[in-house]
Amino acid sequence: MAVIAGIDEAGLGPVLGPLVVSSAAFSVPGELAGASLWQVLAAAVARRPGKRHTRIAIADSKDLYSGLRGSGGLGRLERGVLAMLVTRGSLPQSLAGLLEIVCPTAVSEASAYPWYRQLHLPLPREQSGAEVALSANALDAAMQKAGVKLLALRSETVFEREFNRLTQAANKSQMLLDVTCRLLVRLWQMAEGERIVVHVDHQGGRVRYLEALARVFEGCSFKVLEEDQTRSSYRLIAPTRQAEIHFVVGCENRQLPVALASMASKYLRELFMQIYNSYWLQQVPDLAPTAGYYADGRRFYQAIQPTAKKMGIDEQMLYRLR
Repeated sequence: MAVIAGIDEAGLGPVLGPLVVSSAAFSVPGELAGASLWQVLAAAVARRPGKRHTRIAIADSKDLYSGLRGSGGLGRLERGVLAMLVTRGSLPQSLAGLLEIVCPTAVSEASAYPWYRQLHLPLPREQSGAEVALSANALDAAMQKAGVKLLALRSETVFEREFNRLTQAANKSQMLLDVTCRLLVRLWQMAEGERIVVHVDHQGGRVRYLEALARVFEGCSFKVLEEDQTRSSYRLIAPTRQAEIHFVVGCENRQLPVALASMASKYLRELFMQIYNSYWLQQVPDLAPTAGYYADGRRFYQAIQPTAKKMGIDEQMLYRLR
């Protein structure tokens, strides 16, 4: 058997809301380690939404969500993420329940922010439980037939104050790599004794990742397989096991685990933005909601700033300064 995993993020660019970085890891038969999981699971998954309701779209979250607000965008993310979790026996009934599965530390961290305390937000939001279950049944059948199993879907949620703290010590690119390394370490620990291949979306214009990897994987040796503008690949070597880590441009369109990680990150971020908007729309009359990106995020921040100041809320908790 082999472990094939992917890592991707959502929310690095906005000025409001959290950054979410997620990993999706699958156990596959050794002979499928280099195969496309879209092809292996073609009976139940596709690269884009289609007419067959039992087939789940697993794709870059931007392709499933961008421009689709109010027309099923969140539901497409939701269907894929929740159906995958059902194959492991879990269908969370609320945002809190989802976080307990994929990012337990976020539950306590969110409690420090008044606008993130509404973790009772019920799930699913745009799909019915029956629709998710139907999709999950088809997915589970295809995965069992191929010998494929979802091992873990995990996330790191970086809320505004922590985002500001981390980017004071390093630029956003380095901060993202540091958070990514937390997930890489978890994958390494989880997959002990198995062959591990991890695919990560190329992070900005960075070409060399070796220094950061060596810092978190102390005692291991590394072999640089490739380093250029489109692909940076490394072999991590320990006495009893090895891993390959590939940072590749457009990886979410090449590897299903990366696409699923992208969807999980975007889904979590959008759920947080729902309760964020709900909170502030109650505090400030006639305020239009925001997705948190720069221009509209500035508009929203300027509208809530007087109220936030009266409430004694630290700007570091409210607005991402980088």
